[in-house]
Amino acid sequence: MTVTIELADALTATARDWEEVAFRSGAADRPGAEAGVRLAYRTAGLAEPEEIVWVDSPLAGARAATAPGVGRPVREEVRTRQWELARAAVHASLGTADWSLAWSLTGGRLWGPVGDLAAQIRRGVAAAEETEEAGAALRGSTLDAVLGQQDAAWLALFDALGRPETEGLARVARSAGWWWPFERVAVVCERPAELHLDELHRLHRADGPALLFPDGFAVHAWGGMPVPADFAASMAGLTPARIRAEENAELRRVMLEHFGYDRYLAESGATPLHRDETGVLWRIDLPDDEPVVMVEVVNSTAEPDGTFRKYWLRVPPATGTAREGVAWTFGLSEADYHPERET
Repeated sequence: MTVTIELADALTATARDWEEVAFRSGAADRPGAEAGVRLAYRTAGLAEPEEIVWVDSPLAGARAATAPGVGRPVREEVRTRQWELARAAVHASLGTADWSLAWSLTGGRLWGPVGDLAAQIRRGVAAAEETEEAGAALRGSTLDAVLGQQDAAWLALFDALGRPETEGLARVARSAGWWWPFERVAVVCERPAELHLDELHRLHRADGPALLFPDGFAVHAWGGMPVPADFAASMAGLTPARIRAEENAELRRVMLEHFGYDRYLAESGATPLHRDETGVLWRIDLPDDEPVVMVEVVNSTAEPDGTFRKYWLRVPPATGTAREGVAWTFGLSEADYHPERET
């Protein structure tokens, strides 16, 4: 098999479809998921589970997975072995070069954002316990889970090529969230009730949980970074002094982004480091963190109301002049930056 233009287009279309699956919210298709679970067991050469138990979040699933009477975990047979068989068959069919191309068009484009989401859920599961030891144990139970919709990255390629080994797994993924296959029982999780992302597909919400499941299990995040549950409420009363006093450097950067660099500079009484015809270079010093250095530039094209919009360009901390900073945004040195017309 060769990755022709037609196949490449089909792989790309399938990847887009699975991207939507990975970040889908709303009630699960329970009949579809249960049919997929049973097919996955049969494909693995196992008897169908005696019972399929539904839970409302990965947290509830991780707890149910530790309950007595579920039997031994069969994730190895149901998920890992089928992945290995499908991968070997596709690799043999495509060859190394076309395998790499096919993967880049499917799993390669989804792996980062979908993997980050799964990692955030695992961290949230661990954080829900009162002690670090209990949290680590509960997080460990998530390693026995099949990730359902968050297995989209690796299912996309095999689905596009119609591999039978992963058909049952794909059916569950299109219908539900995480699930735990055991010898006698399968524990299947609902999808999120709410899922909020930024333009980079990172968990992101300013006024509530970025990820919320039907039973209330939630993950709060800003730009993909976990934040405390009360973080959004604290944003309303932000001041430059409050930002500087925050000991957590990551949270401080989030606060600064939310507050606005221009507003911070104005209200903190900052003075510019350098000024020339390209713009104004500003520096924000932060405790126990690298400084934020930015170039303030003005759009040379007027807005409909006659005003000229300002933009703030983040540049490396060692930047010494406004021109050097603007040049850096174009991948040029200060000496090589000679625009015919500023825009």
